[in-house]
Amino acid sequence: MSQLFSEETHRNLLSRIPQCTGREVADWLRTVDEGPALLRFDERVSWLRGAHNLAYGHAKAIVHEHDLRRAARKR
Repeated sequence: MSQLFSEETHRNLLSRIPQCTGREVADWLRTVDEGPALLRFDERVSWLRGAHNLAYGHAKAIVHEHDLRRAARKR
């Protein structure tokens, strides 16, 4: 399930998340940080979908952005 969207699709999904969910992307990233310690990408996507009733694309974009930012912090 680690198949990723193109960069353009990823950015488009992120830009629509606040409008579709009523929460900013930063809030969702904090939710992932504070959520269960799931290691696998698909587990975190499934958790967001189930626990927060997110669409698959939005959950996947949030987890991918979370991973991108975490990797950038480690550099």
